[in-house]
Amino acid sequence: FEGLGAVGSSRSPLLGLEPAALGEEWVNRLRAHLSGAIMARIPGQAGAFASGAVTGDRSQIVQATVQDLRASNLSHLLAISGMNMAFLTGFVFALVRYGIALVPPMALRLNSKKVAAAVALLVSAFYLALSGANVATERAFVMVAVMLVAVLADRRAFTLRAVALAGTLLLLWQPDSLFGPGFQMSFAATIALVAGFDALRRWPRAQGLPWWGRGVMVAVLSTVIAGAATAPLGAAHFNRFTDYGMIANLLTVPAMGMLIMPGAVIAVLLAPLGLAAPGFWAMELGARWILAVAHLVAGWKGAVTGIPAPVPAVLPLLALGALWVVIWQGRARWLGIVPLLAGFVLWAVLPRPDLLISADGGLAGVMGSEGRALSAAKGAGFAATDWLANDGDLADQEEAANRKGFTGPAMARGFQLGGWRGVVLKGKGAAAQLDRACKENDLVILAADLAALPEGCIVIDRTELALSGAVAGWLEPDGGLRLVPVNRSARAWTGRSKAQPVIVLLPPQ
Repeated sequence: FEGLGAVGSSRSPLLGLEPAALGEEWVNRLRAHLSGAIMARIPGQAGAFASGAVTGDRSQIVQATVQDLRASNLSHLLAISGMNMAFLTGFVFALVRYGIALVPPMALRLNSKKVAAAVALLVSAFYLALSGANVATERAFVMVAVMLVAVLADRRAFTLRAVALAGTLLLLWQPDSLFGPGFQMSFAATIALVAGFDALRRWPRAQGLPWWGRGVMVAVLSTVIAGAATAPLGAAHFNRFTDYGMIANLLTVPAMGMLIMPGAVIAVLLAPLGLAAPGFWAMELGARWILAVAHLVAGWKGAVTGIPAPVPAVLPLLALGALWVVIWQGRARWLGIVPLLAGFVLWAVLPRPDLLISADGGLAGVMGSEGRALSAAKGAGFAATDWLANDGDLADQEEAANRKGFTGPAMARGFQLGGWRGVVLKGKGAAAQLDRACKENDLVILAADLAALPEGCIVIDRTELALSGAVAGWLEPDGGLRLVPVNRSARAWTGRSKAQPVIVLLPPQ
């Protein structure tokens, strides 16, 4: 639980201490070469998108494009995960298998299906290394590998047993991935698709459709089923629901599978002959179409709806209900609807905290009629963004700071919460204002360290917050205030030997 990774920024340029020697970092060099070749042949944001979707290099994608992709629920196309890996290996599998069928002597002597599976497995392993082998790509590779090995072993590739095997291998390898949105959404979509198309396989009317009708039905149903399975998880983790995301995906996912990924394979195969132009043309056509749809859908009114974060019990209830419906047989499977409904009801009825205090004491947020009001327009930006997102609030920190809820100068922001009068003190003279603040308020939040707390005054200072972490508060029915610290549990990997208690303050006199 330590050192898994980090993301940061630098105010000064970063310098490499030493360039890689010849022969080292060959995978990264190859990725950079392919990315540069794609962007050289496909200009603008279309080339940047195609490079991101194929090699994982998203460095040239501008923020406006990222926002459009997020608002239209198409940002997953850039994540080299299950769909990208499936499109690539599926195209390679079909290319090899039907290529062998076109050569009768080979077709009569080779098991084209197994040869295609072996080649597709090697290509997917190479693609794993080329893309940087991030967690999402590793997960996708394990799932694809299980399916292809099933083909080599003459077993059905698309079964719930294969999905369960892939999930077990991943959890043995990276047990903490269970709590990540990538693992949950990938397996939710895969389980739903396998179960959904298994049920469809037994539907007589589906077998009577013409070939083009079956293709349209598969495209529509796969988007609907996967979207329905992942929507609650996406809303819970990212606190947003893209209202027109299903439409955007219906319009663009076929372009990924029919233009961008096949075009990349064709370009790589034909580049040594100087004939890569058709592949690049297909990639550019698909990328421009996807970006056009993303921009159009993102501009529609109500494209994104904020969703409040659920309590921890919600996702386990939803998972239990959904798995019960999928796995159980007979009429008893519909009992799974009970935990599903319980999860959604619990999500809807439990309120967000009335008071939030950042871990450094410099920012507070109170819930009001306009949403959460923040004590400052700048500072503690990560906490502010996180709070607003978990409230399902699409406003930014500056907008939230302009809401009604706080009064007074920047260094002494007062607020009213039920019967409680409070103030947030910060800056160089914060400690000197404490005596006066205690006389005028019931609760003082101090962004400074105190050697000793004054008697008869409820003060939350940085010394206290260093132990408790950020604090959330709820008003009790009797007017009291229940304060819940983030660091409620003592865990071996945090270095804390003592859990921080929940504090219930009596109503102010």
